[in-house]
Amino acid sequence: MSEPATPNKRIMIIAGEASGDLHGSTLVREALSRDPSLSFFGIGGPMMREAGADTLVDAREMAVVGLVEVAAHFPTIYRAFRRMADILKNNPPDLLILIDYPDFNLRLARVARKAGVRVLYYISPQVWAWRVGRVRKIARLVDRMAVVFPFEVPFYEREGVPVSFVGHPLVDTARPTMPVDEARGRFGLDPSRRTVGLFPGSRVQEIRKHLPVILESARILKERFPDLQFILPLASSLERADIDPCLESSTLPVTVVSGKGYDVIQVCDAIISVSGTVTLEIALLGVPMVIIYRVSPLTYAVGKRLIRVDHIGICNIVAGKRVVREMIQHEAEPGLIADEIARILTDPGYTDEIRKGLALVRERLGEGGCSGRVAAIALEMLE
Repeated sequence: MSEPATPNKRIMIIAGEASGDLHGSTLVREALSRDPSLSFFGIGGPMMREAGADTLVDAREMAVVGLVEVAAHFPTIYRAFRRMADILKNNPPDLLILIDYPDFNLRLARVARKAGVRVLYYISPQVWAWRVGRVRKIARLVDRMAVVFPFEVPFYEREGVPVSFVGHPLVDTARPTMPVDEARGRFGLDPSRRTVGLFPGSRVQEIRKHLPVILESARILKERFPDLQFILPLASSLERADIDPCLESSTLPVTVVSGKGYDVIQVCDAIISVSGTVTLEIALLGVPMVIIYRVSPLTYAVGKRLIRVDHIGICNIVAGKRVVREMIQHEAEPGLIADEIARILTDPGYTDEIRKGLALVRERLGEGGCSGRVAAIALEMLE
């Protein structure tokens, strides 16, 4: 794609992974509904393109996590950075909107600051979880923060950063598109059988680390509960070829659905999910789950020393307690995962407690209208 010309107001927007693509798309759509003359361009995925942004770099090339994994993809990420930095220096936009993706975005914010471009950061880096010192860096580089969790506000107020709690975008977007019975029929599921969702992640690296473990967990469950059926939503950042090798090496029948992620969630009785934004989506729809995650040994060793929170699942962090079970690194073992799902399926009291905790998560995320509030802040900054 060619770089944009100079129409009215030009906004560079950076979303480096699937969740950022989703939130960026709703923001772009909301802003364009208020001012159709705006021009959005930058880094994003299919949802941002559909919303009207010109994605000069595809977010799928950027979606990696972990020290080892990032190092392997460094040339690709660096080329994307240089391209965005060159635009900021040579043809600066009227505003830069950064969505999460902190290591990349904070470096880009430094370039924007030198170029005199104002910066709006939407969806804060997890400064409350690790590397708290980044708040001071953000204070030097960012003009406005739009945060999605109420407990984030004090971190920025202490450093004098203009900050607004805008609610969470998923409160608006995490909604099925059809009734549950229709969804079951559309997906070819038997309504008389229980359904377990398999959510292996939105990055190729996550698939490689997690899908074999999840499929083996599901195989164990199938032996214990022959009536179970399994469904896997394919993230927009992935292609079928990314998961087919694992599925073909497993004898387990799995229904794969592209898109319709919220419809998939609502048909599930329980879900095995990697840690990430998806756990918040599942929580908002009230489905019991177990959270798993594996990274390289080096990333895990470093993370254990740096992370300052008691939970890694964002739904547990929002609730302020362990609402759903987390199995990280060596604990993410198929037998233990299967045991947890089995308890969810067979212990109504345990499942009810999980559902109550998930309802608390939804309550704490505030009202809908998040994208509208962020769009209003962006338009205000353009003035």
